[in-house]
Amino acid sequence: MEMYGKKAKQGINWVTAIFMGVFHVGAVAALFFFSWKIFFITVFLWWVSFGWGIGMAYHRLLTHRGYKCPKWVEYFLTTCATLALEGGPIFWVATHRIHHQKSDREGDPHSPREGMWWAHAGWILTGEAMHHDTEILKKYVPDLGKDSFHVALTKWHWVPQVVLGLALLGYGFATGGIMTGVAYVLWGIFLRVTFGLHWTWAVNSITHVYGSRRFKTRDDSTNNWWVAAFSFGEGWHNNHHAHPTSVRHGLAWYEFDINWLCIEALKKMGLAKDLRVAKLAQPVIVPTQAEEDAMTPAQAAMVASAGYD
Repeated sequence: MEMYGKKAKQGINWVTAIFMGVFHVGAVAALFFFSWKIFFITVFLWWVSFGWGIGMAYHRLLTHRGYKCPKWVEYFLTTCATLALEGGPIFWVATHRIHHQKSDREGDPHSPREGMWWAHAGWILTGEAMHHDTEILKKYVPDLGKDSFHVALTKWHWVPQVVLGLALLGYGFATGGIMTGVAYVLWGIFLRVTFGLHWTWAVNSITHVYGSRRFKTRDDSTNNWWVAAFSFGEGWHNNHHAHPTSVRHGLAWYEFDINWLCIEALKKMGLAKDLRVAKLAQPVIVPTQAEEDAMTPAQAAMVASAGYD
């Protein structure tokens, strides 16, 4: 059944709930195995998975096509995103495109209007959103559905995480013994993923409730500086909903946007081009309600939601 939002709830998704529970327990256990070396490696992996991966690849590249890059760069960044434990590219991109088309109204997969907990994690732990197969989701992402790499990675998205875990275990064991290896896994996998997930979820929950609103949008999106700080710039969410295809979310000079700076660095290295960059004074082009309703989710993700009551 192709349903999204709170009305799709069919009880607890036990597989997802158990995995989330295990990761949270592992994150707490990691705090008993602290070392500065492990800490800095974990911070770097957090940036790779949630900055390079979720922000630069899943969100600004694959969902909104805010810039172009060579296929090998796209595939590398997308693989980094699987390390965030947020599913494969087809699931993530389809869900986010639907969010933009239906933001904070009927059909939004994770609107705080249906409860803060629902928007933060409830939509993942209950309901059908995590269980659509690739064939159903392809219609929301026709571009990715034609790419055999993205189709395969969606099916096998857990493999890079396992490989990283084994690599951390092996490196820790080689440098300090079995308990050091365990510490690397607890920090580099369990704590990193748990911490990063909550800040990604905060974009769905907090930045649709708390913050400032520069643009008048139909949804409840806000700009929240502290969510932006821990999500590498994704917290400038009102800016983003007003200009979805803009690869730059922090539009004002004081809105620090690490993901934008990294994409700009790729451009300077000749690895990114055709960057779509909105400016504060740029008018927002808004379709009529009839035009938007006639769009596919893939098309609707590329237009602004500003200007509505």
